[in-house]
Amino acid sequence: MATIPITKRGAENLKAELHKLKTVERPSVINAISEARAQGDLSENAEYEAAKERQGFVEGRIQEIEGKLSAAQIIDPASLDAGGRVVFGSTVELEDEDTGDRVKYQIVGEDEADLKLGLINISSPIARALIGKEEGDTAVVQAPGGERSYEVVAVHYI
Repeated sequence: MATIPITKRGAENLKAELHKLKTVERPSVINAISEARAQGDLSENAEYEAAKERQGFVEGRIQEIEGKLSAAQIIDPASLDAGGRVVFGSTVELEDEDTGDRVKYQIVGEDEADLKLGLINISSPIARALIGKEEGDTAVVQAPGGERSYEVVAVHYI
């Protein structure tokens, strides 16, 4: 299986979710199933069906997270030394060459991406255009509204 890049923070978030699923959600679902069984006839028991469905979701999510963590290549952005180049985990300050607007993004793994927080997926068009660039370089991104050009203002490893 190929390794999946993930930041240290992203791996910690996945581990916390896995812990919650195993210690809180799983016992809760088991308890709900046993309570529903105690009510008698399972063939017409909606609570039992809902609890079994929830159990399937919880167990599936546990397996998914364990699989991702086992294939994860954890990268600590603070320990990177890429010589000022944009790499996975780096935080990039950009200036739109048309509007002059400034934005700040961190390039992260698929599970961590959240545009509202400035976290962009490594496989997104803008991240792919930025990889390997340095301060002062221009990155051309093919956006849905047409081609956009961004100047790399700063690159940080935080």
